Amino acid sequence: MYYTITLNPAIDRLLFLDQKMESRKTNRITNVDYDIGGKGTHGSYAMSKLGVDNVALGFMGELNSDAFQQIMDVKGITNQFTSIQGQKTRECYIVIDQVSTGTTMLTEKGFKVSKQDIDTFMDQLKKTVKKEDTVLIAGSLPEGFTINDLKRLVHLLKQIGCFIACDLSGDALKVAVDLGVDFIKPNEFEINDLNEDKEDLIPFLKGLNKTIQYIVVSMGKNGSYFLHNQQVFRVISPNVHEVNDTGAGDCFVGSFMAGLAKNFDLEETLRLASACAASKVMHNDSTTFDLDQVEQLKYQVQIQKY
Repeated sequence: MYYTITLNPAIDRLLFLDQKMESRKTNRITNVDYDIGGKGTHGSYAMSKLGVDNVALGFMGELNSDAFQQIMDVKGITNQFTSIQGQKTRECYIVIDQVSTGTTMLTEKGFKVSKQDIDTFMDQLKKTVKKEDTVLIAGSLPEGFTINDLKRLVHLLKQIGCFIACDLSGDALKVAVDLGVDFIKPNEFEINDLNEDKEDLIPFLKGLNKTIQYIVVSMGKNGSYFLHNQQVFRVISPNVHEVNDTGAGDCFVGSFMAGLAKNFDLEETLRLASACAASKVMHNDSTTFDLDQVEQLKYQVQIQKY
C-alpha cells in the first residue's frame, strides 16, 4: 500500500478575479471554489487519479472536519486523518486573476498539535504501515511538531523497513538527508542550502545519491535533474500556458510514485510525472490535471542522460 503523510494540511479557497489584482483598489471576486491543500494530499490525489490505491494520513482540525472531509470525498482521496480536538484545519487563500500569470497565496498558520496528538498518530502508523509499503511525507510541520518529532517519525518508518519518500524543506529536509530516506525532491534553492561547501551541482548530487536512491531537483519552468544509481538525467518540461502553478511539484511527486508503483522504467516514470505537472499548471485549482492532456504532453518531455 502507498501512504501519504500531510502533517499540516489546508483547505484551499480559490478566489477568482476578472481583472489584474492591484493594491489600493477594490478587487472584485467573480467566483470562489475550494480544493484540498497540503503536499501529501496533492500526492494522494495524483496517485488516485492514476489508478494507484493509497491512503492519506496526517492531522486535521476537528472544528471544520466536515468541510475538510467533503473536499477529500469530492477529490476521491481515501484518508484516515488523526483529528485535533478544538482546533480547525488552516485555510489558504489563492488569488487567481485572468490577466497576469501565476497566483498569489495567503496561508494561515494552522493548528497546534500536542504530545498526545503526536503519540496517537505514531501509534496509528505502527499498526498501519508494513515493510512492503511506501510512505510519502510531504509539506510543512504544524506548531508543536518539532524537528525531533520528525526524526522520531522517520526512525519509526525505517524500523518498519518501508520505502520513505520526503518532499520537505529547510531543517526538515536536512533530517531526511541525514537519516538517508529513499527519495527527496528539493528545489534549486533548497539544494543550494544543502550544498554548504558549494560543490559543483552534479558531483554534489552524486554524493547524495550514494545514500538516497532517488533524487529530483526541480528547477521550475527549466525542468529538473533526476538521479538514481549514479545515473543523471536532465528533464525538460513541456512549454504550456500557466494558469495556476500551485501544487505542480506535488503533482510531480505523486505521479512519480505512481510510475514506481506501476513498475514503469525510469524514463517513462519521468515523462509521466513531468506531463502530469505540466497539465496541472494549466488548470485553476491546486490538484487537477487532465489524463488526455498528459498523454499528449508526455511526448513533449525532453530527457537527456549525462
